[in-house]
Amino acid sequence: MLRIAGLNQYYGGSHILRDVGLHVEEGRCNCLMGRNGMGKTTLLKCIMGLLPVAGGTIRFHGEDISTLPAQQRARLGIGYVPQGREIFSQLTVEENLRVPLAGRRARSIPARVYELFPVLKAMARRRGGDLSGGQQQQLAIGRALVLDPEILLLDEPNEGIQPNIVREISAVIRRLNREEGLTILLVEQKLPFARATADCFNIMNNGRNVAHGAMGELDDTLIRDHLTV
Repeated sequence: MLRIAGLNQYYGGSHILRDVGLHVEEGRCNCLMGRNGMGKTTLLKCIMGLLPVAGGTIRFHGEDISTLPAQQRARLGIGYVPQGREIFSQLTVEENLRVPLAGRRARSIPARVYELFPVLKAMARRRGGDLSGGQQQQLAIGRALVLDPEILLLDEPNEGIQPNIVREISAVIRRLNREEGLTILLVEQKLPFARATADCFNIMNNGRNVAHGAMGELDDTLIRDHLTV
């Protein structure tokens, strides 16, 4: 579904992504892992079109989307939940969920979003900035699901979230992937969450994809060499 080859990206004179290759198969939940500063968030932003690439290709269903703007990638079926959530704090929950519908014929929020996250329906009139961190994360995921994406990019969805909401988010991700067949590329550093949620992994180190495999193949050596601080 998503295939990246030879991807390079720079911040000024810093070479952030170095010939990155990545293949996300349709229907899989792939966890992108690595220590802080290894290029994981940069890679997701490049996939979404929020950062330009200096070289390489990003193909979605075989089409090279490397130069398409972010809004076109969203229309093709790529959903994105950024690190830090980035909801609109002054808009209500309902208004946040309606933002992706602007310019489209569909004007109603899918019932599925409220089914997955009942708290969003209960707090539809509350401002986004008044929600807890966990509720804001649910809102950010719900907002990405409004357009019914084919692949969902999730950047550290558990950052700063209370444990009970972490469990709820894990259950939703598993349902979306395993029951509904949504393809997911997840950035996550918490190993227990990654093992419970994803079925395969890629590890980034110094801007390169250095290891990949089924989640059961993530052994102590890989964890020691690339994940522990």
